[in-house]
Order: sequence, then structure tokens, then C-alpha cells
Amino acid sequence: MENKNFEPPIHWNDYEDIAQGLYEKFGDDFTESKIYRIRFTDLLEWVLSLPNFAGTREQANEGHLEQIQSAWVYEWRDNQ
Repeated sequence: MENKNFEPPIHWNDYEDIAQGLYEKFGDDFTESKIYRIRFTDLLEWVLSLPNFAGTREQANEGHLEQIQSAWVYEWRDNQ
């Protein structure tokens, strides 16, 4: 493989990958309680702006966003 840094595209159901990307982007700016208080409109924009994110706004739904919030909390906890 030519490009060793190739990252496969991330889709809406790749919750752990999305959570990892959000944690890398925001670090400890968001604690567990703050993550759960993020508005879904903000969370949607942040997910769409992640590198390698291939999902679309139209594919998003509340279930995906709830799963992403939970996964982000676990990612945050793992890094404490």
C-alpha cells in the first residue's frame, strides 16, 4: 500500500471512531456532564467536520447522535 497513513472513511454507525475523533479534537474541554449537555445541532456539525467522515447530514438521526454522545463519554473516561 502506497499511503501508510490511509484512513478508511468514517460513517454514522462508526460510533467509536467518531468519538475518538471528537476527543482528539476537543480533548478535556468537555467532561462527561458537558458531553451529555451538547446540543445535537452542534454535535451534528462537529461530526460532519471530522476528517475522513463520509456520512451526510441527511443520514443523521437522533439515535446516531445519542450513540455518539455515549461513545464520546467512554472515550473521555478512558483518557482520564
